[in-house]
Amino acid sequence: MTEAPTSVRRPPAPNPAERAKTIATRNGPASLLPSCDRVDSGGERVVPLLHHVHHSGSVSVLLPDDHPMVRAAKETQRGELAVMVELADQAPVDLREPIRGLLWITGWLRPLAPVSARARAVAIAETRPDERLLDVGHGVTLLRLTPASLVLADAEGTHSLRPHMFSAAPPDPFHDYEAKWLRHLESDHSDVVEQLAKHLPPGLRGGRIRPLGLDRFGLRLRVESDAGDHDVRLAFSKSVENPSQLASELRRLVGCPFLRGRSG
Repeated sequence: MTEAPTSVRRPPAPNPAERAKTIATRNGPASLLPSCDRVDSGGERVVPLLHHVHHSGSVSVLLPDDHPMVRAAKETQRGELAVMVELADQAPVDLREPIRGLLWITGWLRPLAPVSARARAVAIAETRPDERLLDVGHGVTLLRLTPASLVLADAEGTHSLRPHMFSAAPPDPFHDYEAKWLRHLESDHSDVVEQLAKHLPPGLRGGRIRPLGLDRFGLRLRVESDAGDHDVRLAFSKSVENPSQLASELRRLVGCPFLRGRSG
C-alpha cells in the first residue's frame, strides 16, 4: 500500500489581514475598475490623481471634476457607484516581475459634499501631506469608497477578508523600513546575499538571487533564472519587532538558516 505524502510545514508568515494592511499602508500603485456599465470609460482602469487607504479600509480618491466616474457616481440613484480599487504591492528593488501581491477593495464610491471633502482632505494631509489635496474643490473631486469586501492575492495564497478584519489588523512593524533596508542589502551587502544563497535548494543556486521582502517573521528572496522565478522564505527563529532584533536574526540566517521554499 502506498503511503500518503507527508505535508510540508510552511514557515510562519503574517496573517492575511496583516499582509493586506501592510500593502495598503505602503501606498503603492492603485487603479479603479468600474463595475457599472454606465461609466463611459471603455471598461479601462482609472488611475486616480491621489489615493489613500484609511485604517478602516475605506479609500479616498481624487479625480478631476469632469471625469466620467465622478459624473456616473453623481447620477446613480443612491449617489453611489460600485467600484473596485486595486492596490499593487511593488518590490522596492528592480525585479523583472516586480509585483509581489495585489489587494482588491470592492465597495461603493460616492463624491463627498464640499465641507466633508475639505475635512477629509485635512485629515489625510496630517499623515500624508500632498499638495494635490489643496485642489479639492478647485477642479478636483474627493470621493470616498466604503468597503464591502477585500481580497488579497500574494505568495502565501488568495484570501477573502471582511472590512472589520482589515480594520483590526496592524501593518507589519517593518512596513516603512523594508524598502530602504532591501535596497541597502542589495547594493551594499551582496556578500550577505551570496551567503544566504548557499542555503537555497541545489536546483535554485544557479539563478540570480535578489532580496524580495521583509516582515517580522522572515526574509524572502527571489531567484531569477531561465527556468522561471522562485520565491524562498528564510524564517526567523522568532517574530522580530525592531532593527536590533532583525540584525541578530540575519546573522543567524547567514550562519544556519531554517529554510522553506516555493516556486512562483
